[in-house]
Amino acid sequence: MPELKHRRRQAKNNRSNTLPVPPRAADRAAEPKRPLDPPTKSLDPRRRILFGLAAAVLVPLFLLGGTEAALRLAGYGYSPDFFKPLRIGGEEFLVENDKFGWRFCPPEISRSPAPLRMSAHKKPGSYRVFLLGESAALGDPQPAFGMGRYLQALLRERYPGTEFEVVCVAMTAINSHAVLPIARECARHEGDLWVIYMGNNEMIGPFGATTIFGTQSPPLWYVRLNVGIQRMRFGQLLMSLGRRLIGPRHGPSWGGMQMFIQNRIAPNERRKEAVYHSFERNLEDILKVGCAAHVPMVLSTVAVNLKDCEPFSSLHSTNLAAVDQAQFDRLFSEATRAQEQGQFAQALKGFEQTARLDAQWADVQFHSGQCLLEQSNAAAARVHFEQARDDDALPFRTDSRLNQIIAETGRRYAGPDLALFDAIALFATNSPSGIAGDEAFYEHVHLNFDGNYLLARALAGVIAPLLPARITRQAKPDWAGAETCEEDIGLTDWNRRDVFEEVRRRFRQPPFIGQRDNADKLLAWKARLEQLRPQLNATNAETARRTYLEAIGRWPDDFRLHWNYADFLEATRDAPDAVSEWKKVQALIPQHHLAYYQIGRLLPQLGQPEEARTWLTRALSLRPDLSEAWYELGRIQGESGQFEAALQSFDRARLLVPAEPRYHCEIGKALIKLNRPGPAIAELHEAVQFGGDYWEAHYLLGEQLAFAGQIAAARHEFEETLQLRPNYAMAHFNLGVALVKQGEMEQARRQFEEVLRLDPNNQQAAGFLRRLSAGQTH
Repeated sequence: MPELKHRRRQAKNNRSNTLPVPPRAADRAAEPKRPLDPPTKSLDPRRRILFGLAAAVLVPLFLLGGTEAALRLAGYGYSPDFFKPLRIGGEEFLVENDKFGWRFCPPEISRSPAPLRMSAHKKPGSYRVFLLGESAALGDPQPAFGMGRYLQALLRERYPGTEFEVVCVAMTAINSHAVLPIARECARHEGDLWVIYMGNNEMIGPFGATTIFGTQSPPLWYVRLNVGIQRMRFGQLLMSLGRRLIGPRHGPSWGGMQMFIQNRIAPNERRKEAVYHSFERNLEDILKVGCAAHVPMVLSTVAVNLKDCEPFSSLHSTNLAAVDQAQFDRLFSEATRAQEQGQFAQALKGFEQTARLDAQWADVQFHSGQCLLEQSNAAAARVHFEQARDDDALPFRTDSRLNQIIAETGRRYAGPDLALFDAIALFATNSPSGIAGDEAFYEHVHLNFDGNYLLARALAGVIAPLLPARITRQAKPDWAGAETCEEDIGLTDWNRRDVFEEVRRRFRQPPFIGQRDNADKLLAWKARLEQLRPQLNATNAETARRTYLEAIGRWPDDFRLHWNYADFLEATRDAPDAVSEWKKVQALIPQHHLAYYQIGRLLPQLGQPEEARTWLTRALSLRPDLSEAWYELGRIQGESGQFEAALQSFDRARLLVPAEPRYHCEIGKALIKLNRPGPAIAELHEAVQFGGDYWEAHYLLGEQLAFAGQIAAARHEFEETLQLRPNYAMAHFNLGVALVKQGEMEQARRQFEEVLRLDPNNQQAAGFLRRLSAGQTH
């Protein structure tokens, strides 16, 4: 026993004093492999669930992050921000991002913000006002003369010791869904005060009840997810693929209000409720953003043309039976006829009977309002005009419910830093009838010069108490009048004429052309232009020139002043100075395409077509969808004999704006030069179809039809040409030739005599007359 214990102790000592020797690699390879022993304890089930959830979240996030990084490195996508940084003349500025609207609309029909430049860092002692809203706040049809411009002039004149900067971040064709992210960006850029004037586009804008831009009236969570995901390049890619799969729902480019004509909506349509809900939430969030940024705000109700803007469309109630429809039509027709004859009491009675059958027909309400106003019952008339606006099946105007939301939200958030202003009451008070109308508006919502000044002056009065004491201590006693403000913003009769012509052009297009009083409106705008024309003389031109130069002398970095002056110089046939002025605009806002385009358009007049190509090419690099630039480039190419290239440029323009007659006409000209008469005739037919008053298209079509032996058709086109341009000698000559071929010699003789009256040296016409006198018909 003692011996056994001794041997055990000795073996233990030997083991403790001997290091194990690792087997050689060859030995390890030779050893038989054994299965691993099973774990003695399984993983905690809760840990397995957490591990699975982490993998389910982290792996997609990793893949998404990698895809996003790859897309950005590849240069795919666009910045979703409203502002983008740009260095101009050695200074840092923030300018508009022309792709901001792509998150809300398909790129091909998306609107771009108006050009702007704002110092990236506000100058000490200056005061920055942001103006948020849509086209009415922007100052459409000419932002250079919008309420923001008048407001800036008023503040500068009243408080000369402070540099006021009114930055208009309003934009055409957007609504509160887009205004909210703009407000969030403004909160980061040193704004001292905000003015909010929005509501006209809620139904027709992005995600509205009648929108053409995509989904109609989706819930707000869907809108914000849709807009939010497109901040990432991956989201932009998904949206692009989705649009390709769905296919286009619209034209190839922006087509104005007429794009919405098919998207009518009934007054009681449930889709409107989603719009009202989203508008209220968006407005609340905009105000919260402003409050969090400690920015004083002025929130305004939105005034529209009630008295002088007929509804764009009316829809019948779905409950109206066929027999009631026939009776409705008869009663409405009789009442309208009585109204036209001045029998307003009888007409009103008829409209009341019509309304009993279908009260939601917007035109019934509007005509009732007109009859009541003729009877001096403005209070009752106003109710009907408002109802007509609310029942309009093409809701381009802020309705009663939207304005109610503005007022109620403003009252909820009212305080020292939020002032609620009632623009509706302002324009009603300043209308002779007590109902807003043409005295303040061009058409349905856009303010004219008087309306913009009136609103700016009222807003300035609301803003004044919100200004700091350092500014108000240096105040002048009175606000500047409209004339002084217009001198500051460079507004002359030449600019007025341009705006009037643009408004008149709008009234010649849908949906305005469908209004019952459209012909009267067109005559009224024609009369305004004729009344203005005598003022555009040489004496007044010198006064206007001084107005521009004095304003530019005070504010040399105001690109809109240079822009206005350039337009004036071209209108007064001073193309060299106009080009020089446009180059100043380009230097101030190099990010915007307009100056490049205008320079490229004017340079051929100065004998510089090659330089013009360079400028137009630059404009198209900034805006490939600028149809007018393709058109001008095609003209230059055609005049230099590059007819194939010209044809391609004109075709690009036509693809962007298919209904523009000039583009079809120029394609026809290029095809004629390329000796392709059949396609040329087809294009010229298109030009005539889209532009019935385009005399050149009629004339060229007549020539090609005559060459093709279609004499009767050619004669018709020459006659149409002379209806539009009676003193065009060549149209008389070709009509005479066509009449000779049809054997109508006496009529042909009169045409050749008219040619010689207009062009006494026309030997061809003289030759035809000699042959006719000699009895020769060939």
